[in-house]
Amino acid sequence: MAATASPGAGGMDGKPRTSPKSVKFLFGGLAGMGATVFVQPLDLVKNRMQLSGEGAKTREYKTSFHALTSILKAEGLRGIYTGLSAGLLRQATYTTTRLGIYTVLFERLTGADGTPPGFLLKALIGMTAGATGAFVGTPAEVALIRMTADGRLPADQRRGYKNVFNALIRITREEGVPTLWRGCIPTMARAVVVNAAQLASYSQSKQFLLDSGYFSDNILCHFCASMISGLVTTAASMPVDIAKTRIQNMRMINGKPEYKNGLDVLVKVIRYEGFFSLWKGFTPYYARLGPHTVLTFIFLEQMNKAYKRLFLSG
Repeated sequence: MAATASPGAGGMDGKPRTSPKSVKFLFGGLAGMGATVFVQPLDLVKNRMQLSGEGAKTREYKTSFHALTSILKAEGLRGIYTGLSAGLLRQATYTTTRLGIYTVLFERLTGADGTPPGFLLKALIGMTAGATGAFVGTPAEVALIRMTADGRLPADQRRGYKNVFNALIRITREEGVPTLWRGCIPTMARAVVVNAAQLASYSQSKQFLLDSGYFSDNILCHFCASMISGLVTTAASMPVDIAKTRIQNMRMINGKPEYKNGLDVLVKVIRYEGFFSLWKGFTPYYARLGPHTVLTFIFLEQMNKAYKRLFLSG
């Protein structure tokens, strides 16, 4: 049956009505939060793996699977969802800010004739938006790292944050406001590396697959290109990510921080734990990347459809 156009489905100028920018940003943040509910256990395992063997100690976990089973055995099913409130706040702040900055910059740099920015300019916009979003989301990131790391410590050394807001209040009260932005430079650097690596590797991977003659430009090709891109992005960003994790979780020892900066983390990890320890937690990091992206788009699509049906269909 042919669909009939409703008069309320278009604006006064005949163009189809779309949701306001504020709604798009809100849905972007909510979609990221929805996806986080499903992948939070992988984030926790990745963080525990990156902290395992810190300071030349014996590694607590041999593999990511060993980490997951150990956490389930010691802390139960609720234990693998420790830090969920911080993960949700990170998405609410980081994703919404990144999406907002990207949209504003993209529109401002689009030509008067509607010509979109070129590839390099789009990459620059993506990296700028990612770095800005990372800066805004750093307090939630600090809370997340500490909450997911707590269960590996002896009971008398645990910070015992009840939720993300309790963590932010206590960090401010006990260590000062600047601590909320501890590790913001490696956090922003990771966002820049991730955005740059994703853009470059996805384009190259897709072209390689199409040139092979085994793929056509369809969803299977896009999925395979995404998985290859995810592998490259994970490999490129993990050394920066471990520096961020260690800095945000570090304590003061005799009034001095464990690490001076991100470079100091990398040097100490290589010296005491080995070069390949920079990629600790590779499996859960990579396993999280694909599902989180897919789930985010699924939730986003469903919210957009619901909004159109409820508010734009006349």
